[in-house]
Amino acid sequence: MKKSTSIGILVLAAASLAAGQAGESLDAATVKYPAGYRSWAHVKSMVIQPGHPLYDSFGGMHHIYANPPALEALKSRRPYPDGAVLVFDLLETRAEEEAIMEGPRKLVGVMEKNSKKFAATAGWGFEGFRGDTEERLVTDSGAACFQCHATQKQADYVFCLYRK
Repeated sequence: MKKSTSIGILVLAAASLAAGQAGESLDAATVKYPAGYRSWAHVKSMVIQPGHPLYDSFGGMHHIYANPPALEALKSRRPYPDGAVLVFDLLETRAEEEAIMEGPRKLVGVMEKNSKKFAATAGWGFEGFRGDTEERLVTDSGAACFQCHATQKQADYVFCLYRK
């Protein structure tokens, strides 16, 4: 084999390896769908109605769930440890017999704490999944989500408090 061919093969192999590693790090920097989150602790519900500043994006019924590490942080009002996950399950609403009822799911929003993986956003990764699917909605690595959550720095970037 010629020397230039050997060098070419080495360059291609290195490029292929680097591309594979870049793909792995990209996957590593994403938030996974929170399978089973409905069996986690339910910590809050609320309805965002027309007139609220977030109505266009997040209008509807919210249910907030916390995995065990997140629940412990919520209860103690201490910073969230790596591995904490919070989910907001956003559903459309409908009025029925003088009650506000859940409608179809709009999205599943997820915050995952991992201080190394999500260092650029104070240790939090953000994702939204469309409706009842695992189709990802966040296209900017959570920068827009974090911009809003940055107002909650004193509460480790989380809006939800635990009600005793």
